Amino acid sequence: MTTTSSRIPVTKAVVPAAGLGTRFLPATKATPKEMLPVVDKPAIQYVVEEASSAGLSDILMVTGRNKRALEDHFDRAYELEELLVRKGDEDRLRRVRESVELANMHYVRQGDPKGLGHAVSVAEQHVAGQPFAVLLGDDLIDPRDPLLSRMIEVQQEFGGSVVALMEVEPSQIHLYGCAAVKANGFGEDVFEVTDLVEKPEPGEAPSNYAVIGRYVLDPLVFDVLRDTPPGRGGEIQLTDALRELTTRDPAEGGQVHGVLFKGRRYDTGDRADYLRAIVRLAAEREDLGPEFRTWLRSFVATELQD
Repeated sequence: MTTTSSRIPVTKAVVPAAGLGTRFLPATKATPKEMLPVVDKPAIQYVVEEASSAGLSDILMVTGRNKRALEDHFDRAYELEELLVRKGDEDRLRRVRESVELANMHYVRQGDPKGLGHAVSVAEQHVAGQPFAVLLGDDLIDPRDPLLSRMIEVQQEFGGSVVALMEVEPSQIHLYGCAAVKANGFGEDVFEVTDLVEKPEPGEAPSNYAVIGRYVLDPLVFDVLRDTPPGRGGEIQLTDALRELTTRDPAEGGQVHGVLFKGRRYDTGDRADYLRAIVRLAAEREDLGPEFRTWLRSFVATELQD
């Protein structure tokens, strides 16, 4: 049995990136969905930057076939760097090197695509008995609204595992894992999670608190995942394992808390939200925003008129 690890600092992150990206076909036929650009950086770089900003210096990416581009992106590109050095292009050289300097990157293949719970389970050896963060690449969290650092803070104070929660419209809750919660004096944004349901049927959700793609997990989750049978969709669901953790003894690493997030989140796993994320981020950029906003206003005022 894994022992509690609430006082061990969180330094490791796991980024599941083995999905096939079928919603973005044919773009993802030969290009990993995580490498699709959001303005001028691949989506996955925003995720790694978030982990790094939260102090997580050791990142394991769980990949699959045809994902070599992910490794290449976070590796040195000597020929390109040398070309930029010869041109004296310091700005582009800095941007090329940024991804290499974010964290110590490691990679492991998931093998059979058996769901998020299975993807997390293959990280057990790398995590080595420590609490760790899980960041899903489809969810981009605006760096101006830090979430992960708050979740780590809660995990360090209370132990156990922590999930990120966001209020959604009741009509949308069937798209998410859903948490039943109770307030118990931990703070306005912190709840005890009493139950979890993966993509509940309409009318059966215990709340409108959706679980979004950030977790800080006690290593006890690996013990639970080993005994978690396939659930919804025939996959091993992380939500099912977390539901079991809500019943486990806190002294052994059980119990789950939720941090309510009210900031800016961009869902790049959906085509329409992906486009909205690009527009919003580009419009807010200091280097691109002024000209882009001017064009956008003109486009909306003229081209979109009936």
